[in-house]
Formats: sequence, C-alpha cells, structure tokens
Amino acid sequence: MKFSTYDEVKEFLDTVDTCKNDVFLKSMYGDVYNLKSKLSQYLGVAALLSEHGDELELVCSNKEDEPKLIRFLTSHKSILGVE
Repeated sequence: MKFSTYDEVKEFLDTVDTCKNDVFLKSMYGDVYNLKSKLSQYLGVAALLSEHGDELELVCSNKEDEPKLIRFLTSHKSILGVE
C-alpha cells in the first residue's frame, strides 16, 4: 500500500477507527503496528509512507471488520498500485 495524500491517510485511519477490533500492519521484518492505538498509528503511517509501504500486510483480528477495509481499498485503487 502506498498513500500519496493526507486525505487518503485520514480516510484510512477513520475507517480503521470504525472497526470493532484490532487492525494490524505487519512487515516482513516482524514489525507489527496495532492501528487502533494512536501511537502505533503514527509508526504505521510512517511505515506506509516509506519506500517499503508496499511490503506491509493488513490484518484484522475480527473478520467482520474486513469488508470496511476492503471497501476503502477498492475505492482507492491507487493506494494498491492499481489504476
């Protein structure tokens, strides 16, 4: 995932905030950011904005939260590198 505008980041975090349970970003290096924590959000967003943002995996602890994030990502295909 690669964010290019502040509005995309804000909308993504707003979507995460609507989730009932934890939402994590996991890196291939073993880093795990709980996006429901405001402190971890700063670190997670920094990772998303870095050159390794496309190497992060988005994981929901509650399967019921997945459709919210899927809707966000399908409406912002540029974040996934799909036009």
